[in-house]
Amino acid sequence: MTRAPAYSRPDSSVITLLTIKLLLHGCASLKEKRSQLRPLIARLRKEFNISVAETGLQDYWQSAWISCVFVSNDAQLNARASNEVIEFIAYRYPNLEIDEQHIENR
Repeated sequence: MTRAPAYSRPDSSVITLLTIKLLLHGCASLKEKRSQLRPLIARLRKEFNISVAETGLQDYWQSAWISCVFVSNDAQLNARASNEVIEFIAYRYPNLEIDEQHIENR
């Protein structure tokens, strides 16, 4: 008699990656840049319960790439949540200009 595995991968899992390029005008050092990004990243984690990290342009003072990951069984739900994150940043953090954004489903 064989046993079923203790875990099973759902067939309908959708992983969405949202990448956002932010422009931080007026930053004169990496320390100042981090002081602006740290509260944003913490707030996104708290408000949307998502994984967020600075993933690019770490050595540049006035720009940053952040990545957000959404996991669910509905691609449309992930797309709506991605758009909510973009709107949230634009509304709550007007000093951070969104230069580019990309949404990928996997």
